[in-house]
Amino acid sequence: MAGQIPPQFIDELLSRVDIVDIIDARVPLKKAGKNLYACCPFHNEKTPSFTVSPDKQFYHCFGCGAHGTAIGFLMEYDQLSFPESIQELADTVGMQVPVTQQAALTPARQNLYDLMDKVSRYYVHQLQNHPQRQAFQDYIQQRGLSAETVAAFDIGMAPDGWDNVLRTFGNNQQSQDQLFEAGMLIKNDKGRTYDRFRDRLMFPIRDRRGRVIAFGGRVIDADGTPKYLNSPETPIFHKGQELYGLYQARKANRRLESILIVEGYMDVIALAQFGINNAVATLGTATTSEHLRQLIRSAPEIIFCFDGDRAGKEAAWRAAENAMPILGGNFELKFMFLPEGQDPDTMVREQGAATFHQLVSQAQSYSDFFFATLLSRVDSQSMDGRARLVEIAKPYLRHIPAGLYRDMLEQQLADHAKTNIATLNKHLEKPAPPPPAKNAKQNAMANMTPVRMAVMIVLQHPQLYEAVPDTGNLHQLDMPGLAILIQLLETMREHPHLKTAQLLERWRDTQQAPYMEKLAMQPLNLSPEQLEHELIGIVSRLNKQARDERYTYLINKGLSNLTESERIEINSYK
Repeated sequence: MAGQIPPQFIDELLSRVDIVDIIDARVPLKKAGKNLYACCPFHNEKTPSFTVSPDKQFYHCFGCGAHGTAIGFLMEYDQLSFPESIQELADTVGMQVPVTQQAALTPARQNLYDLMDKVSRYYVHQLQNHPQRQAFQDYIQQRGLSAETVAAFDIGMAPDGWDNVLRTFGNNQQSQDQLFEAGMLIKNDKGRTYDRFRDRLMFPIRDRRGRVIAFGGRVIDADGTPKYLNSPETPIFHKGQELYGLYQARKANRRLESILIVEGYMDVIALAQFGINNAVATLGTATTSEHLRQLIRSAPEIIFCFDGDRAGKEAAWRAAENAMPILGGNFELKFMFLPEGQDPDTMVREQGAATFHQLVSQAQSYSDFFFATLLSRVDSQSMDGRARLVEIAKPYLRHIPAGLYRDMLEQQLADHAKTNIATLNKHLEKPAPPPPAKNAKQNAMANMTPVRMAVMIVLQHPQLYEAVPDTGNLHQLDMPGLAILIQLLETMREHPHLKTAQLLERWRDTQQAPYMEKLAMQPLNLSPEQLEHELIGIVSRLNKQARDERYTYLINKGLSNLTESERIEINSYK
């Protein structure tokens, strides 16, 4: 994917973008010397170990090892794809991603985005102008939604009728094929083609960039079924990965402190109507780990909102189970339960935002909900019940990543079981401890071959390429990493303005990328002058080694077996 975008465009983009601005807008940075620091957004820590280098245009966390360029940060933090990150950065500096690249990415997919946008605008137009609009407008008014809220979520209507979208957008076979691919048309057993959405209030579903990727439709007739109808899975819509309202929530809040997960579209919209602009909804599925990974990139606190009845508690437990593989990061998961018979929509309209905020503030922590649920299944007053509690908890704990959070859960389990952690640990499966590591500096020095050192210097101080003598002889050597060093030097000669971040992006998606990223992060405790001297010395020694090996080869070949050019070459070594 990365190779489809011209490297010259990426070079120019990264020369205009400042990684400090990109990261600081999401993670506030503090100045400390020539670099900037913060608590790492990718793992839980109290002492800042996340550093951003304005010189290298590179970030690195000494705690968890996260690292990369501005492009990589957006991919990790905002959960964007590579082309989406490129587009996001290009938008911030007013650059146009090359048209050839936009076509190269996925021409069919781009056409689907364009088509869905047109259909969305069509539905909005119908709500404002169609002869059947009054019933829909009355319903919207009955639900207490203002014109501003309707506009903010681009709510529209699909008129009654079998083929409104088909007639409007399917005027040839190609356009009909696209409508099928986008999930807007259905074909029955008799081969008849008709609109999927008919006589429904329409809610466009947008991705993180605001592009319409699907629709949800709600009947306004109490007898209509199904009450809600969603688009099917398509090349641009995967319900296990998308969240309704996340785009609007991020648009309404420069920095989200918390995100509320509710059940449906109307819950999100009704809360927004009352100034609660941080709600999202899953799309007919339980909250998945992928959903949560997206959300924790947007806010440090995620709150599940469920009905207080049995079904709500069961749904909450499914969400808790799905969250287990990602627990322990720099975020909090909480659970709130509404009074039985209430949902966010009805409650906020009947009791107001203040009452709703109060319930949010009383939300249970993940650990409290986890143990309250398990304790409800046993008699914790008896030894037998407490032993059973441990057995019930064991399979769940296995899904939680090893680390401080899991250790604290195990301590809490020991407290509930009225035993000590040493006894409990005898009955819990523990991952094998890693082998003792040598001192990091000793490891680095032991593996620091001359070629490795030279690659580090050029990566971290690309401008020093100018001091390097001719590298013509280096191609003759067979040495690990030497091809990378030669390619780095040649790249710098062709593009002398490149910095560390731009060099690394040129190796994205290659086998060498992890190796180069590690070298870009390792400290070089020498001045630029000392590094220049070191680089010149390394390349000079490598050149001499290449000449010596070539001379030895020619001598061993024998004078009578040399070609005329080889005879001239061997004389040049004297």
